[in-house]
Amino acid sequence: MMRIGTVKSRAGPVNGTKLPPVPRRKAVSVLSALGVSADDERRYQQVLPFTGASVREIGTILGVEPDQVPVALAGLTDLGVVRIEDGRVWVLRNDQILSAAITREAEAAVHVRERLDDLARAVPLLVAAGTRPAPGEVHDVRALDGEMSTGGNALQLLTALIEQSRGDLLFLRPDTWLMPRESAMSKVVGRAVASGRRSRAVYPLRALHEARETLHMRVDEGEEVRLIDDLPTRLFVISGTHAILPEPLGFADEPRLLVRQGAIVDALTLLFELYWEKAVPVSEVSGGRSSERTFLLRQLQAGVKDEQIARTMGLSLRTVRRRISQLMIELGADTRFQAGAEAARRGWL
Repeated sequence: MMRIGTVKSRAGPVNGTKLPPVPRRKAVSVLSALGVSADDERRYQQVLPFTGASVREIGTILGVEPDQVPVALAGLTDLGVVRIEDGRVWVLRNDQILSAAITREAEAAVHVRERLDDLARAVPLLVAAGTRPAPGEVHDVRALDGEMSTGGNALQLLTALIEQSRGDLLFLRPDTWLMPRESAMSKVVGRAVASGRRSRAVYPLRALHEARETLHMRVDEGEEVRLIDDLPTRLFVISGTHAILPEPLGFADEPRLLVRQGAIVDALTLLFELYWEKAVPVSEVSGGRSSERTFLLRQLQAGVKDEQIARTMGLSLRTVRRRISQLMIELGADTRFQAGAEAARRGWL
């Protein structure tokens, strides 16, 4: 499909098509439907058969001097239907004009949809900002316990927090094996486990391929490690007392939000437990392909594209497609839908 700004005619390029959004006269042709004036359409019909001709030749056709050709075709060049370049005049065909207009409107519709989605997401924030109690409606108003911060030595801060607390350690680690402090943090967690505390961590499946040594290092330190398809954010909870998460949620290291408010810490603990229950122990995945097969089937069942599956599993696209093909053969399925149904029947999902 042609994109506006890179549209080419048979004889040469015509860029920057800018068609008016509202027709100005009754639609009796492609150009009139797109809002081109009758005079401009008449000139268009005159020059269309001669696309690629010199400005002098086009001037003869239009009955004007060569230096007046840009003036005579100004309405068409403004719309991008005609382009004058290197002394020659290039003209789009009707089908190219219509294709460019459809493409432009489709892109505009996508942009409008994205903006509407953004605005829709902003509405709850606006409502939330306006739902604060008025003076006198509530009593004994206090600030939540926690703070947002940036800077400092993250390793030292985490080490001090762990060593000065007592609760179990809960981690969501979507990408933390990429951080330089990972090996040092592993030793800190190891000391906590040796003191009798429990440490549990959930990693995305791709860590099995990208950070196998890190996973085994954590397991060797006594941490319980599980894998899940994917994770949306980093999270660290010290059961019952503290929680650390990015602000906003995601993979950034800072700003970081440290929360001590009991109900919020408990809610984040429950969130961790939901991921923990859905995840699979790393030993099961490492010991065979059955759990990895389950992950692949879940992705197929959800209709995820092969490219996204490859990113999620940390594999090449070719490897993912080969495994899908092998899986369908193993299930005796001709389609992915049939594969999902057969996998469910066999109890693989």
